[in-house]
Amino acid sequence: MGTIGRRTVLRGALGLAGAGAVSSVAGCSLLRPPSPGLVEGSFRSSARGGVDTGYAVLYPPDSPTDASLPVVVALHGKGGSHRDVEGLVDLGALMRSGTMVAPLAVVGVDGGDSYYHRRKDGTDVGAMVTDELVPLLAARGLDTSRLALMGWSMGGYGALLLCATTLKGRVRAVSTMSAALWQQPGLSAPGAFDDAQDFRDHDVFGLRTVIGAVPLRVDCGTSDPFIVANRAFVTGFVEPPEGTFATGGHTDDYWRTTVPAQIAFASRHLAG
Repeated sequence: MGTIGRRTVLRGALGLAGAGAVSSVAGCSLLRPPSPGLVEGSFRSSARGGVDTGYAVLYPPDSPTDASLPVVVALHGKGGSHRDVEGLVDLGALMRSGTMVAPLAVVGVDGGDSYYHRRKDGTDVGAMVTDELVPLLAARGLDTSRLALMGWSMGGYGALLLCATTLKGRVRAVSTMSAALWQQPGLSAPGAFDDAQDFRDHDVFGLRTVIGAVPLRVDCGTSDPFIVANRAFVTGFVEPPEGTFATGGHTDDYWRTTVPAQIAFASRHLAG
């Protein structure tokens, strides 16, 4: 199905500990410090038109790589890749702090800049996640019956969309950071949708009834350009989602400070 290789890197190796990180609204790729407990692999994705698609699995420290752990699939932002989870999530620190109710694995996967839905060129990253990545994770021994979604920026939008469409009924929790949301087609980022009809067909505002059936957490910085749309999104639920609108922007610094609460939320709903 693909290639798999374990790469365990000690923090501080080669002088990389504390390496900086950059991000932007246009491209949310993260430079990353090294991470222990990492397994990386790739598979050729039919849903993405035969593109070689990388993925990364972060395991808790000392956890065997065939452990039957629940899974958080973390969807990256525009310009990002599967490796971005390394720069955001430190499972060892979260376990030591008691943030996680129970151990889990966090998985990143290459999604391109497709906004996680079927496009007119025939590619469908949502189908890739559902029909290719999740079965691959199950084959690795992970417990995909206990599945959560997390995403930031473009990936935040994707997490909301997938939980209501291709992964409907299969997700126990969804959380977003700085979700890329727009209330009108003309406001969306170039390339996010094929046209106005594509926007309407994949408008998560219209899916709030379905999304609201799943435990939901929404976080966004008050200086983030998506704050207005995120505030509008959460007002449409009978039961308000968890989460905060706190000081912060559309940056990896904000996402890193928010990840512990996001992982704690997922862990709570995946336990047992």
